[in-house]
Amino acid sequence: MKIHYFWASSLEKVFPDQCPARWEETPELTILQGETPALQLVYCRCEEIPGNRRPAIAIRCSGSPVPVRLRPVELIPGTFPAYDQADENYLTVKPGLFPDLLTDMPQRGLPVPLNQYRSVWVDIPGTDQLAPGEYSITFTIGTLDPSQPGTSLEQTEDPLAGELKLTLRILPGRLPDQTLLHTEWFHADCLADYYHVPVFSEEHWNAIEQQIALAAQELRVNVLLTPVFTPPLDTAVGGERTTVQLVDVFFQNGKYFFGWEKLRRWCGLCRKYGIRMLEIAHLFTQWGALYTPKIIVRDGSGDVRKFGWHVRADSPEYREFLEAFLPALRRELAGMGYPDSQVLYHISDEPNDKQEESYRRARDVVLDLLDGCVVIDALSDYSFYQKGLVEHPVPSNNHIQDFLDHSVPDLWVYYCCAQYKDVPNRFFAMPSARNRIMGLLCYLHGIKGFLHWGYNFYNSALSVEHIDPYFCTHGGCAFPSGDPFLVYPGPDGRPYSSIRAEVQRLGLDDMRALQLLEQLTSREHVLSLIYEGQDAPFTFDHYPHSPDYLLSLSRRVHQALAASLP
Repeated sequence: MKIHYFWASSLEKVFPDQCPARWEETPELTILQGETPALQLVYCRCEEIPGNRRPAIAIRCSGSPVPVRLRPVELIPGTFPAYDQADENYLTVKPGLFPDLLTDMPQRGLPVPLNQYRSVWVDIPGTDQLAPGEYSITFTIGTLDPSQPGTSLEQTEDPLAGELKLTLRILPGRLPDQTLLHTEWFHADCLADYYHVPVFSEEHWNAIEQQIALAAQELRVNVLLTPVFTPPLDTAVGGERTTVQLVDVFFQNGKYFFGWEKLRRWCGLCRKYGIRMLEIAHLFTQWGALYTPKIIVRDGSGDVRKFGWHVRADSPEYREFLEAFLPALRRELAGMGYPDSQVLYHISDEPNDKQEESYRRARDVVLDLLDGCVVIDALSDYSFYQKGLVEHPVPSNNHIQDFLDHSVPDLWVYYCCAQYKDVPNRFFAMPSARNRIMGLLCYLHGIKGFLHWGYNFYNSALSVEHIDPYFCTHGGCAFPSGDPFLVYPGPDGRPYSSIRAEVQRLGLDDMRALQLLEQLTSREHVLSLIYEGQDAPFTFDHYPHSPDYLLSLSRRVHQALAASLP
């Protein structure tokens, strides 16, 4: 056969010049109702085909109780894959093309380039209502001639055809609801900028809705960063990002008034797609809380930038604004279905020990106005928590151990570009196991929430310019490729997912399966499965690196669930 077809696991990254590890000839995927199993169909043309044919493959599935989804894995440039201090747990530190983007199957078939390995991401969503049992699924692969529209697999005697099978086993139990709070910072301004549409036009709302839908319905995001005013994040001092302010602010006769129409529409979308909590944009600027966010106010002279880099955080003017705004916002959000218990507030992102006093001053400006609210901030200095400055800290995974050692309750965790050594992350150049292991570690350490800054950040560092995420994947060589965004902006506002997003989802589902097994048996039983043959305990910088460990653990957990479910 001149075209080879075989299975690879979901934890392989299929590079065009490297044969990936082959998985089982007929893999068995055992899942709970509600899980979305995934694997990859790898193909490679190793010889020229007579007649100068340039074949394209088509895949037909039979035997599945629900539709199987097929998405080609496209190569994306990663010209800044890692920092100089990268550890040994990278696939490569050389710039190149990385398998990441998941697109739609072309109607005229998927081209098969000579002497390149490529893959199709195969997953099976919609399993939540399936009856328990075993299903044998067959994948018939044939070649089409892209120059002859209308050719079908049934019409060809295809010497290049192939067939692969897998067994899907549904257990008599449901994947439990996700308890982990999960936010991927949503950059609504980047959608308007990428699609070149007016902010909050119908085209913009369409892109917003479709990206929220993907985040919430498929990628297990249940908390959404909400731009009541333009978030003061990743912005150069003195610069500004495209204004995306959901709340209209008016100033008349010495008083503030507010318009809530756009925020109501936003909250309606969040409720529609199951977003459990809102995360309100930071009340002060990043890295020190020295200044106020950009807030556009309409007064007698028109729309003015009343707050921003030109106004200090502890300005009496800003305090006057917040005294009117925050109580009104809390009332309105409660009426929109998001009471205080379902709203997270921020003071300032990632303060360090040299910014303690400025952070304290900013916090004191709003402390009484947020009484009864949940205030969280990303930070890595335990002393901020120890001194009572941050009630609900979100430490990075390379600094979390100090917080764990002190048994900080309801602990969150985050990672970003700075977490490049030893700890889990999801850069292009990292193996997928380093991404998926995060779900297991969150289970082991009782993590309440996970935060990442880059769901759809399509700007350069500090938002100096807009970028094309299909070409620039590193924010202008500021972040390792893949860090700034998890999804891609597709045609007509429809987003495309990525390998990294899908593998992260698998990790979050691992956490839920472990929680269910603990409920049915005991934590001791679950720990015995996790640590079987391993150097225990696992921490955020000490864990198995091999994908085989995660795949084996998943099988053992599902076997244990099969024995424990009624």
